[in-house]
Amino acid sequence: MDKNGALGFIETYGLVSVLEAADAMCKAADVELVGYENVASGLISVVIRGDVGAVKAAVDAGLKEASKVGKVYCSNVIARPHADIEKIIAKYVLDW
Repeated sequence: MDKNGALGFIETYGLVSVLEAADAMCKAADVELVGYENVASGLISVVIRGDVGAVKAAVDAGLKEASKVGKVYCSNVIARPHADIEKIIAKYVLDW
């Protein structure tokens, strides 16, 4: 990840709300959908990456839309994450 990059996360209860979040994030800003993880007990997380401003805008948009159709558990934006974080994120990369 480049030095100006960021990671964004939204975790929701249920598939429908996380799909709504992912769709809104990808439409709101120039971000890349990294992947998702079915955490447990209905919690699902979605991960995006891009420049800091775009990720912040995308997460805000995703939170707004996801909360319209379900419950949002939490969200986070990590600006300029340490390079070793890539080892964790690599597990979530979507294989289309």
